[in-house]
Amino acid sequence: MDIQHAVRTLLLMGALLAADAGAAVTRGDFRVPAEPGIELSVREVRDTGKQVPGLPPVILLHGGRVPGRASFDLPVEGGSLAADLARAGHAVYVMDARGYGGSTRPKAMSGPAAGRPLVTSHEVVRDVHAVVGWVKKRTRRPQVAILGWATGGHWAGMYASLHPEEVSHLVALNTLYAGSTEHKMLGHGTEYEDPKRPGRFNAEAVEAYRWSTSASLVGGWDRSIPMEDKAQWRFPAVAEAYQREALASDPMSASRTPPALRAPSGALEDSFYLAIGRQLWDAASITSRVLILRAEKDFWSRPEDVTRLQAHLAHAAEVKAVTIPEATHFVHLDRPERGRGLFLEEVTRFLATPAPAGPARTAR
Repeated sequence: MDIQHAVRTLLLMGALLAADAGAAVTRGDFRVPAEPGIELSVREVRDTGKQVPGLPPVILLHGGRVPGRASFDLPVEGGSLAADLARAGHAVYVMDARGYGGSTRPKAMSGPAAGRPLVTSHEVVRDVHAVVGWVKKRTRRPQVAILGWATGGHWAGMYASLHPEEVSHLVALNTLYAGSTEHKMLGHGTEYEDPKRPGRFNAEAVEAYRWSTSASLVGGWDRSIPMEDKAQWRFPAVAEAYQREALASDPMSASRTPPALRAPSGALEDSFYLAIGRQLWDAASITSRVLILRAEKDFWSRPEDVTRLQAHLAHAAEVKAVTIPEATHFVHLDRPERGRGLFLEEVTRFLATPAPAGPARTAR
């Protein structure tokens, strides 16, 4: 991080801490109907002392394994992006897609895991649409902003491509977009490719849903941090809360030894196809302002995903791409000086700028 970024980070964190001293961040949990038999868990996070007229409501969309609250609203300092955005004046909504957290899970997730991967991207897009409609009605705003992390960025982008009129701002954090045919973790030659049918997802081995232990949730995070003492990169309380809240999101976690949480495998199947260069949606129909954020040490997205997504955003009101130096996949949960400060600066500034009326576009 250069000196200018360091100074901006310190100023930003000082402002957030000062706001926190007199802040009244409130939370409310709701059930939003999506379609017959499906209800979605949504948490509203607001700062009652700082409501800024004109700022869009923000929906935070989790990735393919850990649900919303564990991803974006941990009850420890430095662990709640939702609270940070609320202190900046936004009404914030942390949603769980079907199959995750407090939302309705497919009945098949209560039985044996064998079967086709559950919860496809198109189903999640329907869930996002339900939450968008509910948020618009609750806030009386014509559009929403959506920030998606990893697979959540893929879901958010697909939604914005199908319903461009609903979205004012789109933030894609560490997101795949079919930018390359190679991916060390997910692509050709990995356990996710069917050995009998190259180029096909290994659905038989992965099954309908999968279990994740608390240790597995931070394995990639640990390997991304280039130092033995991980506490120098992230607050231990944040990592512990992330593991604890993830397990607490699944009422069946205690039935396993060691405890583990369930996640539908549909997100993993779609990610496999993105990882081998299969495009699942077209960004050309998106008309919102778009911010593409990628952590330099991210193990999920690739630089080519950013480049291709930028190139496809032909009708976006504005496009900005930022690489956060030395940051990890979990940048929004790392220490401020390890990328979180710059991340918050970019996101809050982007969301505070209204979508331009004209077709002008910028990129970086």
